[in-house]
Amino acid sequence: MTGSPPAARDLARQGELAGYAALASEGERKLLRADLYGIVQPVVFGQLTKKLELNRGHFRCATAVSSLADECLDRFHDDMDAVLDDLFRNVRVPVHNLEGWVRTRLTAVTVDAYRRRRGARGALQRPRVPAWLAMKLGGRQSLLELAVDMLEFAGHEVAAGAGIWPVGTWAARRAMRTGGDFEAARRAVERDVDAVVAAMRSRPRWFDDYVERPLGRKRIPLPPAAPPELGEPADPARHQAAEAVLTELAGVAVTAIGTRLARGEDARTVVVDVVRAVFEEPADARIAALADRASTDRLVAAVLAIVAGRGSAHGRRTAS
Repeated sequence: MTGSPPAARDLARQGELAGYAALASEGERKLLRADLYGIVQPVVFGQLTKKLELNRGHFRCATAVSSLADECLDRFHDDMDAVLDDLFRNVRVPVHNLEGWVRTRLTAVTVDAYRRRRGARGALQRPRVPAWLAMKLGGRQSLLELAVDMLEFAGHEVAAGAGIWPVGTWAARRAMRTGGDFEAARRAVERDVDAVVAAMRSRPRWFDDYVERPLGRKRIPLPPAAPPELGEPADPARHQAAEAVLTELAGVAVTAIGTRLARGEDARTVVVDVVRAVFEEPADARIAALADRASTDRLVAAVLAIVAGRGSAHGRRTAS
């Protein structure tokens, strides 16, 4: 076979996608894969990636593919590869709705591929807390859940960055769930991580096999790209994507703040906690500015006005 391959949809409708891919040249397979990528990417992101990122507390990553952080983007590409490989292997009968085919198989295909990747790195394919570890942890639910998170993270390809564990992400998720202070949540997570590690180390061979060895095989994430030099023309698409991210995050923050204010919590405390948790940048200069009382007062006043405005708008919509 030479030249450009037929359209992926046409091959799928004829039930010939898998057969064609098996006999195609490398170049033809690449073109066919690129065609399929454009078809299934919205399905994978909308039906899988977005939900997973929201569950992880990665609100920025849940807005668009272009907003995915390095580790999350790697996971997305892994899931896309799993879906495309499945199409190349299994579309041997007429499929008139490729998006529908992908939706029905999405969870099973990506979970199976994820487990195989974890197994290749020596991590547990199905992270779960063994009975002996649950006893060591005293059956405390928060520690059991954290232990599962740690075992799952140990099998991820990319490292956390500066530390061994993604404590900041876990702390932000805990602070959002409990309505507590971000820094207090971070300290609590750090203590809990130490407790779980100590319990795991009571079985040195198990710890080495399923925690230390997979952690040692992680890929170190690349540093973030440098900002544009002074005078360099701005990228409109990048600016638009950044604006969309900030808008999404602002909506998340306003909703969380409104919920906690409705419980009668102190406005100043709520605003500072939620901004730190949602934007996940407690050490950033913009968040550090919250230590200045005047800046915090201005922020609190502005946010309360936004929350009040949203509440009024919601009331008008309800009344209408």
